[in-house]
Amino acid sequence: MASPPPPRVCVTGGGGYVASWLVKLLLSRGYAVHATVRDPSDPKNAHLQQLDGARERLRLFKADVLDRDALATAVVACEGVFHVASPVPADKVLDPESEVLSPAVKGTLNVLQACSANNVQKVVVVSSTAAVYFNPSWPQGRTKDESCWSDRDLCIKNENWYCAAKTIAEETAVEYGEKNGLIVVTVCPCIVLGPLLQPLINASSELLVYIIKGGPRVLKNLPWNIVDVRDVADALLLVYEKVESSGRYICAPNRISTNNMVNLFKKSYPNYNYVNCDNKDYESEISPVTSEKLKSLGWNPRTMEKTLLDNIEYFEKAGFLRDGEGYPCRLPHIFHFASD
Repeated sequence: MASPPPPRVCVTGGGGYVASWLVKLLLSRGYAVHATVRDPSDPKNAHLQQLDGARERLRLFKADVLDRDALATAVVACEGVFHVASPVPADKVLDPESEVLSPAVKGTLNVLQACSANNVQKVVVVSSTAAVYFNPSWPQGRTKDESCWSDRDLCIKNENWYCAAKTIAEETAVEYGEKNGLIVVTVCPCIVLGPLLQPLINASSELLVYIIKGGPRVLKNLPWNIVDVRDVADALLLVYEKVESSGRYICAPNRISTNNMVNLFKKSYPNYNYVNCDNKDYESEISPVTSEKLKSLGWNPRTMEKTLLDNIEYFEKAGFLRDGEGYPCRLPHIFHFASD
């Protein structure tokens, strides 16, 4: 008897930071994967073709999230879809609608409509703790859980376009699933760190390079919620495979201040300049978040120390920590709130 075909899923934005690790994980678990990218022939997506199992079970589809027809072609014959693609603006947003809001919100709706039209059974949408944090009515000091939603109007008023886009997109996804009988589960990672598979550095990795190389701006001693990119991939597959998963899941297991992060690095890598920090204590000003709902499904993330030290080891091998022309050290605009 012929063996049954492998389960087939689609990953949007397949060449990105989180999505690349998810594709790698899915292939390692025997899935056939359809990955959407803007240009399958672009060298920045070549790493996907090098993954174990890619030759046999990975297909790249040229698709933009604003092109519903191209998305529909990519999800044909897929049992599940992981919607990972979403803009993370590294520079100041000049046109919020076209740069952030439309790709996030309209893009999410396009993916969901393509799923409904092609009998996809379950969709996992990658949101963000940006859709959780900014809620002025939440009791101060109380741990934030999945019932806490960012105030979209406040985000727009403050021109925090990334948070606005993530909040509206996740609300749109939940509402669409309820109205159309589509199983939609959302996962809200915090700042994602860890090794990269793709050749281009992403915004959260740029932040870490800035901290290690000692960029010119003084940083606030803020508490950072961080999660390993490999643990995010594990979380996405876990909520997909668990029949009982429902609603949203916060993916933010670790919390560390800027100073404590620098001190951790200095113990193992003492020879970098490292960023200067203020000494103010912001702990009481920023509520912690909990990942207990996700852990109750069986999620077991790495230790924070392993994530951070694996990250700096990778940066060294990749050459991201070299000095000189061609190795810039800049604080992405999305993290300017962290500087004095």
